[in-house]
Amino acid sequence: MIKELIDISILSMGAIGGVLIRYKITSYPEIYGIMGSNVIIVNIIGSFILGAFSIIFAYYNLDTKYSLLIAIGFCGSLTTMSSLALESTIMIENREILNVFINVIANVSFSILSLVGGRILLTILLL
Repeated sequence: MIKELIDISILSMGAIGGVLIRYKITSYPEIYGIMGSNVIIVNIIGSFILGAFSIIFAYYNLDTKYSLLIAIGFCGSLTTMSSLALESTIMIENREILNVFINVIANVSFSILSLVGGRILLTILLL
């Protein structure tokens, strides 16, 4: 019971940090007025942090509590699939089909590239 409460507290601390940063970034005007640009930014940042953390986690053989804090809590609340889905749906409703494809492809590809970049950078720094 106590372990579960500690785990939930750690997870919550990470989630609060991630959601505050996400809120701050997504509340700014979108870059060049492009719908979804701020969501792409939070997804890139969160993916990079998750990629870097995954290397640190393995390299230092960290306790799973760190994964609750950073990977699940912080990065989970920072990045957002639901916002991507909502913005894409609004674009579909506005018949902006090309923008939907660009939005989805940009989010997925930049998030993957960012995660890989974080893993590569931390691998280089730690070796």
